[in-house]
Amino acid sequence: MESSNTHSWQSKLHEIIYEADTPAGKLFDVLLLFFILLSIVLVMLESVNEIDKKYHDLLNIGEWIVTILFTLEYILRIISVKKPKKYIFSFYGIIDLLSTLPKYLSFFIVGSQALVTLRALRLLRIFRILKLARYLGASNQLKESIIASRVKILVFLFAVLVSSIIFGTIMYLVEGEENGFTNIPKSVYWCIVTLTTVGFGDIAPQTALGQFITTIIMILGYGIIAVPTGIVSAEYAKSANKAAKNKGEEEIYKANDLKADTNSQCCINCLAQHHQDDAQFCHKCGCKLHHD
Repeated sequence: MESSNTHSWQSKLHEIIYEADTPAGKLFDVLLLFFILLSIVLVMLESVNEIDKKYHDLLNIGEWIVTILFTLEYILRIISVKKPKKYIFSFYGIIDLLSTLPKYLSFFIVGSQALVTLRALRLLRIFRILKLARYLGASNQLKESIIASRVKILVFLFAVLVSSIIFGTIMYLVEGEENGFTNIPKSVYWCIVTLTTVGFGDIAPQTALGQFITTIIMILGYGIIAVPTGIVSAEYAKSANKAAKNKGEEEIYKANDLKADTNSQCCINCLAQHHQDDAQFCHKCGCKLHHD
């Protein structure tokens, strides 16, 4: 009897914590998101010196309250599942643990409490709460496109790196130390900044030849930005066409099944189906079939 009560209690707890379809589950998840956001806001405010000096104790108390609540939630999640190890070593289990530990580590490591911003990853649970799982198909399609084009992207990045080293070395020889290009690594850094069209402006060429080379690098930069996008877009379009083709074939199969069911005679008396095409009487109740 006691074992049955324990099982019932665990089932009820599991329903509240893991099932978002029930009113209690929805309330639990909404409160969880609220405290996640509150915790992130508290850490952000603590990083502002003016606010931290004035409200340090209040912010610290708020963080400890949230940390204790998350600790209790983590323990309850372990208790309410049949296989605790599966949750502990799952993606969400690891994130839940990492979002709880930093505040406790602050006793031993100064400043580690800032790591509680990892709690932002817990916002991924919003997909389950707001029923956004149907959008995961599009995200999976994008992920598969990036994975499929990884080799092309790596080759492209390697070519960009080699080009940056070559142009950086040339600029080091052309401009020299007197114009800010003090060494080759710094010149390569300038080339990458210029090639990506970021342009910090901390180093700038002064000679006519250097400015001409810089112009070429900047023009190349616009083309380089478009290449990875085009590679991934091509793979995404290929994946989308494949998905559309599979969906079309599935609809054809469903249509054929529906057609087969439609062609089958249906008895108006007992509603039995799947009679032979030339059948005159129902195989179940014996009534005459109407072929009109």
